[in-house]
Amino acid sequence: MSDSKAALQTSTGGTVTVIYVLYLVGLVVGVTSLVAVVMAYVYRGGGPEWTASHYRFQIRTFWIGLLYGVAGLVLAFILIGWLVLAFALVWMIVRCVKGLKFAAAGEPYPNPAAWLW
Repeated sequence: MSDSKAALQTSTGGTVTVIYVLYLVGLVVGVTSLVAVVMAYVYRGGGPEWTASHYRFQIRTFWIGLLYGVAGLVLAFILIGWLVLAFALVWMIVRCVKGLKFAAAGEPYPNPAAWLW
């Protein structure tokens, strides 16, 4: 493998990792999730083949997480929303940790279209 290919693979894998970390930080500072999804859209067309599944997974994580969050906020007025929000929090953490695990190994995410994990 040439040096430029190795550098591209490392930098793109690093971008995948950065996006997962931004999602986790976004649980505290919401704006970083927006930065992360924009990065996933920008980088999804290039890089090694294994990263494509991660970018798809990350984009879906943002939109599904937004759906769960909005549903939880709306339902919070009848108290069940707090359970939905707690589920969404755990769901986001699990998805990001699993994604980080596969990204660290340089492997594609096995089922990027999954709604749960």
